[in-house]
Amino acid sequence: MNSVVALNRDWPVVDRVRSLIDGESPPLRAGGIDLPIVNPTTEEGLAVLREADATEVDAAVASARRAFDTGPWPRMDINERKDILYAIRDRLRAHADELAWLECVGVGLPLAHVRGQMQRMARSYEFFAEVASTLHGEAYTQAKGWLTVVTREPKGVAALIAPWNAPLSLASMRIATCIPWGNTCVLKPSEYTPLSVRRMVEILHEAGLPPGVVNLVNGRGAVTGSALVSHPGIDMIGFTGGTATGRDIMTAAGRRLVPVALELGGKSANIICASADIERALDGALVGIFANNGQQCLAGSRILVQRSIAPMFIERFVERARNIRVGDPLSPRTEVGPLAYRAHMERVLSYVDIARAEGAQLLTGGRRAALERGWFVEPTAVLAASNDARVCQEEIFGPFATLLEFDTLDEAIAIANRSRFGLAGYVWSEDFATAMRCSREIRAGTIWINTPMMRELRAPFGGYKESGVGRDGPASSVDFYTELKSTIFPLDPPPMHRYGA
Repeated sequence: MNSVVALNRDWPVVDRVRSLIDGESPPLRAGGIDLPIVNPTTEEGLAVLREADATEVDAAVASARRAFDTGPWPRMDINERKDILYAIRDRLRAHADELAWLECVGVGLPLAHVRGQMQRMARSYEFFAEVASTLHGEAYTQAKGWLTVVTREPKGVAALIAPWNAPLSLASMRIATCIPWGNTCVLKPSEYTPLSVRRMVEILHEAGLPPGVVNLVNGRGAVTGSALVSHPGIDMIGFTGGTATGRDIMTAAGRRLVPVALELGGKSANIICASADIERALDGALVGIFANNGQQCLAGSRILVQRSIAPMFIERFVERARNIRVGDPLSPRTEVGPLAYRAHMERVLSYVDIARAEGAQLLTGGRRAALERGWFVEPTAVLAASNDARVCQEEIFGPFATLLEFDTLDEAIAIANRSRFGLAGYVWSEDFATAMRCSREIRAGTIWINTPMMRELRAPFGGYKESGVGRDGPASSVDFYTELKSTIFPLDPPPMHRYGA
């Protein structure tokens, strides 16, 4: 087999995606398992993935351990680390088109959407480098005759696990919040979408990142992921993905008292009040559920519409949904591409029958899109009879909107909170008091008012309830990825009892 398969005249794809340990691919060992990597648009094979077993995971953790315990990264002057992180930012920007192309062919995300994610990916390294440069300690002199100095130190080796729905932006967020303080890590992306993340980690090393600071292992959660999160050389775990997997990771971590940061699922309410700017609310509701092919934990997947405007709003929502351009993610006109892999497409479509069985009305979609090939699902919307329905309570994670009607704001807030999730919420109203009341009473980590999703890196991000544990953001990431140390000095020799003198 050739070393590359030329799928594009500019950007080749490796034929076998392998781990990167100490900045290099380890030798292939006999008896390893190869998993297919499939283009979701064409259903054709892109490459194969060599799964990392427990032995390979052990080598990756050992590399990260050496880099932390004896390597230069934790011991660098902050300006040296900043220079490398800025170089990473610049090199990622220089390769943005290549990485966006890999995200399109490997995940099926529309090109126009992915290009914005490339900028976020590069900015994350710059932003947290700047935060690291302002990290400071404390000094206490209140106790007479004593000086207590409090310093922060990197915590150690992190296991980082990234999902398949936005591999580059979410994997980069995990890395960028971890390594600026001097930590090292082992990253495991999804086995379905490893291509772009593998190339990103290569670029990190091309930009000057020392070997062992970021290691990459590939494979299924039950094999590679399990070996990673249970490894005794891991000091902390950062995970973005589904709630069920997050619960398993937290259980494994708890056995060794390893701290975890988990960004998990969501079933966010998108409340459309009669006092909303209807045009903007309509645009925002469509963005909230159909962006990223509907595959996002932040999706405003429960659209709550006030009854007085519901007939008009729902009619216009359905009309717009039917006109969404579904197709090749590499086309700049495409608005919704394929779902990331076949089993997920089948799972999303299964909720159409579930909705009907529970009395919901199918408003549009509900079928595989009529294209020659590819894992495309028509943009789908159902009108649910009750918030207790499974389509209102379970994360479908696709281009599948569930609409509900409400009468009063009290009712809307109660519906929004009747969920085991609490990641985000959206409110559309031109009335300030309505917006503030929703912000105060909806139990979710982020509330967007009159806007679709916007990520403020300076603010904490995470969820309530089953949507996660911990937060991303400057202060939260510093707290999670560093340790506090108190060093106490006597300003004058303290009196001491002289035992045995």
